[in-house]
Amino acid sequence: MNFFSHMGRYSCLLKKVFSKPEKFTIYYRRTIREIDSLGINSIAIVAIISLFMGAVITIQTAYNTENPFLADYLIGLTARDTLLLEFSSTIVCLILAGKVGSNIASEIGTMRVTEQIDALDAMGVNSASFLILPKVVGFVIIIPFLVIISMFIGIVGGMFAGELTGTISVHDYIYGIQYAFIPFYITYSLIKSLVFAFIITSVSSYYGYYVSGGALEVGKASTHAVVNSSVLILLFDLLLTQFLLG
Repeated sequence: MNFFSHMGRYSCLLKKVFSKPEKFTIYYRRTIREIDSLGINSIAIVAIISLFMGAVITIQTAYNTENPFLADYLIGLTARDTLLLEFSSTIVCLILAGKVGSNIASEIGTMRVTEQIDALDAMGVNSASFLILPKVVGFVIIIPFLVIISMFIGIVGGMFAGELTGTISVHDYIYGIQYAFIPFYITYSLIKSLVFAFIITSVSSYYGYYVSGGALEVGKASTHAVVNSSVLILLFDLLLTQFLLG
């Protein structure tokens, strides 16, 4: 299929997904379940990656700014802006595209090849909305919390790394974190994360929903979901950066 065929089918799927739910109580329970499955279960990997990346960014910045004319607090400022502007939104969502995206594509794809989706359609259930809408809504709701957790743990990880390696004192690091702080950077990062969460869930669901064949095709759909979600995240990262910060 070419690009326009995929876009047309993707648009038609979204129209079915966002149609009025039959029973809100069922969708509410499924959304809560997806928040736990897609979001809460991702906290550990987000925390571990953010901790080490905050430490690495701080140490690398310190080693690359060994200049007597540069104040030490600039290390904390650079680590803060790197985490807030790019890492805690874009890089974390790229990582979650691999974890969450592959999970969604394989789950829905397996339901397709085992004819469970066909059974839902035969019973008169809007299978696209029933299966996909709770995932989209649930992940969009939880992603800002994951991004804020990533920011906090990344900054704390950088502080401990700077102190333990002797590259920067806690006082200088905290001063750099506070220096010339622009609150809009957090808003900017959260806006990006909401768009990325929608891309991850909708694109992965699209590839899983239209799987045809057997287990091998489910694996291919999962791969396509992760790759295309990652490419779209990078594309929209560029567009949103130009739009929001340009």
